[in-house]
Amino acid sequence: MTKHKTIRLKPKSGRRAKAGAPWIFSNEIDMTPDTKALPPGTLVNVAGDDRVLGTGYFNPKSLIGVRLLDAEKDAPIGKAFFAARLGRARALREALYDKPYYRLVHAEGDGLPGLTIDRFDDVCVAQVTTAGMEALIEPMLEALDEVLSPRAVVLRNDAPSRALEGLDNYVRAGRGEIPSRIAIEENGARYFGDLAGGQKTGWYYDQREHRAFMAGLAKGRSVLDAYCYAGGFAVLAAKNGAKETVGIDSSQSALSLAEEAAAANKAACSFLKADVFEELERLIVAKQTFDIVIADPPPFVKARKDLEPGARAYRKLARLAASVTAKNGFVFLASCSHNIPMDRFADECALGILRTGRKASLIRQGGAGGDHPVHPMLPETAYLKALVYALD
Repeated sequence: MTKHKTIRLKPKSGRRAKAGAPWIFSNEIDMTPDTKALPPGTLVNVAGDDRVLGTGYFNPKSLIGVRLLDAEKDAPIGKAFFAARLGRARALREALYDKPYYRLVHAEGDGLPGLTIDRFDDVCVAQVTTAGMEALIEPMLEALDEVLSPRAVVLRNDAPSRALEGLDNYVRAGRGEIPSRIAIEENGARYFGDLAGGQKTGWYYDQREHRAFMAGLAKGRSVLDAYCYAGGFAVLAAKNGAKETVGIDSSQSALSLAEEAAAANKAACSFLKADVFEELERLIVAKQTFDIVIADPPPFVKARKDLEPGARAYRKLARLAASVTAKNGFVFLASCSHNIPMDRFADECALGILRTGRKASLIRQGGAGGDHPVHPMLPETAYLKALVYALD
């Protein structure tokens, strides 16, 4: 059996890890000279005061020093390990969805910290964000071949957070050839994604249930989809009978995908390239309103230091969105910033709406779907927050 180096926690440290959390912070580790000298990504055993906590990978340069992979010491982390985790992840998704379009791996929620994989039928897009997972890419790909046999795997290893782990950014094919674009089926609609050049992995599966809910309100109503990206909310709303649907985004390449999706679904949509804040201000001046306003922006709180300005941005967005929502309309507000808690996000949204003088009732709140499982000891990884208000 492979023997891993052992690192030790400081006395009485690692309370959350001892309770089952997979993270151990660097200030909880006894950073001896030998420990500090371990290369980033090294597989290690972790020993607490009175017991071994398991096998993980270690990065002496990261705030999160260890991410645990297995509860046993000297656990072999190779193809068989990944195949077991991927097989379990696939079984869960197949219980939830009847078509192979979903997030297959959601990092800690699937016991694979530092790794996300989105599945688009026979093509997968993987994102690796840690040095430990970077060192394990090849056995992960071998296991993916065994479990799914995809015709292509795209490695979208270009997330800004990789810099915190001392990693370079790149996009390349892990298996096969990168498709120029891919078709996606969701909620009975057909969309298109750019896997190599689009945002994140090319699509946002996390809003699937919220898109369906808002589309259910759309029949006979006008809809504004701010930050529409590739048309997720807008196209489904139009397909479900919205009388008018307008999408706004600052990316022309995203709007081109949205227009292609609208055509494929025979959905009457119009799309506008614009800054969302500026366009909402213009609509207010023009006194133009919509029965449903959807605002699903990029993260305004990318780091803890951004919390206060980001919170103010969410408050402003809520105010502007409510201002262009018609009487007895609905407004959807979302945040994908894990650094702002749900209660703070909800407070800012409520304050922004109330500053318009409107009365509001919160009729729905939620997060990502079941293909984005949250580790029960890491509630902070439940990043997505979505709120739906009915306005007077």
